[in-house]
Amino acid sequence: MTARTRSGLVLLLALTSGATDAIGLLALGGSFTSVMTGNLVLMGVAGAEGDGSLALHTAGAIVGFVLGAAVGSFVARTPQTGDGIWPVAVTRAMLLEAALLALYAVVWWATGHGDHAAFLVTPMLFVNAMALGLQSSAIQRFGVSGLSTTYLTGTLTTVVIRLVHGHGLRAVSHSLGLLGGLVLGACLGAFAVHHAAVLVPLVQLVPLVVVLAVVLVRARTREPVPVG
Repeated sequence: MTARTRSGLVLLLALTSGATDAIGLLALGGSFTSVMTGNLVLMGVAGAEGDGSLALHTAGAIVGFVLGAAVGSFVARTPQTGDGIWPVAVTRAMLLEAALLALYAVVWWATGHGDHAAFLVTPMLFVNAMALGLQSSAIQRFGVSGLSTTYLTGTLTTVVIRLVHGHGLRAVSHSLGLLGGLVLGACLGAFAVHHAAVLVPLVQLVPLVVVLAVVLVRARTREPVPVG
């Protein structure tokens, strides 16, 4: 696997991230699944307005993300000397993420494509946030500075700094791709929520499944996906 291939796969993960955040915001209690800065602000708003429902949903998302990040860090671990482009440990973490999103998908479809009971909202949001926490920490195994599929405020800041200091668009093309992938994913997630609720879990799962398929096929054909 080449660095260019990995960049393309990471862009697909950004699609999943954007879609999942949009779905959490629009269909699962009005909280984010990966933007913890936004969730902390929402906690403050909920406290000021006495909105117990928003506080519960947001707290669930924060706890889910933290737990997912911890599990992802345990599974994927930290960058190691001799790591290849895509360590196997990252794939293991992505498989766990897919399992979480598949569990949520079953509940979504079984409860009427978004017409689920109120008591299921926080657990579903929790599972989605845990999945993105897992993804967020697993990506750190690559050891590439600034590479993220969830924390993109830093990515945007880096793009601005590089452009201000005379770097061309080519130097920030991958970062711009990540930002665009996040926006596109959010667009698809929002469209599905409003116009095709049955497709909501697929918008999240399909990019992740494509990533896993590419990585696993390359591993089977003995292309270099080193053990990490």
